[in-house]
Amino acid sequence: MTIRIDTTRRRLLKGAAGATALLGFPMIAKATTFGRSFNPARDLSLDHTHTREKIELTYALGREYIPDALLDLNHFLRDHYSGLVGNMDPGLYDIMYRIRTSLGARAPFHIISGYRSPQTNERLRARGGGGVARRSLHMDGKAVDIRLPGVPLAELRDAALELGAGGVGFYPGSNFVHVDTGRVRSWKG
Repeated sequence: MTIRIDTTRRRLLKGAAGATALLGFPMIAKATTFGRSFNPARDLSLDHTHTREKIELTYALGREYIPDALLDLNHFLRDHYSGLVGNMDPGLYDIMYRIRTSLGARAPFHIISGYRSPQTNERLRARGGGGVARRSLHMDGKAVDIRLPGVPLAELRDAALELGAGGVGFYPGSNFVHVDTGRVRSWKG
C-alpha cells in the first residue's frame, strides 16, 4: 500500500513565501545573503518493512510542523503488531531529515520499528531476541529503528552520531540503526 501525501508542496511553498513577504524584505535578503536558497520545507520518504506501506510527505515548513502530516506519520509508525497508534516525537523526523541530508541520500528510509505499545514491548522482551529495553523509548514515541538503502549501516550510524541529537544504537546483526530523542548516548547491540 502506498500513501502519497500531496499536501501540495507548491501550495505549501507559496504559503511560506507569502508569510516571508509579510515578515518583510530583510528576512529574504538575510536568507539568501550567503548564496544559499531558503527552502523551509522538510520532507521525508519512508517504507515500512513490516506493513509494506510507503509514505512521502512534507512534515514541516520552517520552524513549524504540519499537524496533518504529524498525524499521518503517527499512523504510519504505529505498533505494527497491535495496530495501536502512538504520539511520535517530531524531533525524530528532524533527526532522520538531517541524516538523509548529510549523507546526500535519495532513497526512502526503511522503517523496522516505530511506536511500540507496552504490551508489544514486553512480548518482544520475553522472546529474548535481545535489544529490547524494559523502558524502551519506542513506547514513548521517541525512537525508530531504520536503515537507508544504498548507505552502509556503519555510515548511517556515524551520520546519526555526528548529529549529537539523541541515542544511537548500532545493530549490524539485525541490519538496523536505532535513533531516539533521548539523552545523547550510543551502544552496539
